[in-house]
Amino acid sequence: MSTAMSTAIDDDLWSAVGDPTRRRMLDWLLADGGGTATTLSERLPVTRQAVAKHLGVLDRVGLVHVKPAGRARRYEVDEAQLARAVAQLSSVGAAWDARLRRIKRIAERIQSGKPGDTEEVETT
Repeated sequence: MSTAMSTAIDDDLWSAVGDPTRRRMLDWLLADGGGTATTLSERLPVTRQAVAKHLGVLDRVGLVHVKPAGRARRYEVDEAQLARAVAQLSSVGAAWDARLRRIKRIAERIQSGKPGDTEEVETT
């Protein structure tokens, strides 16, 4: 898989979990072991159709799987995909922590007036 494609998939994943309604739905699906659009819509201030659209987004990025359950469709969280999302978030957090530590060191050198390493701060 190319880097560009990987980035697009990651962007879709983060766009999906960036919505507070979808995060709430994931929480409930995890806690309850799954659910339907109807059971989720009973807990949310949105229509069943809106819940179905949110579930469609989560399904498209692989965070949930759909299983037929009679006339209903049951959604369950894909824990492996969720773990991948959590790992990515941890990685991004660690990268930003490192950047902020570098910025702090540079700022402390400037403030103290001590000549020091003139390393550049990453901007990406």
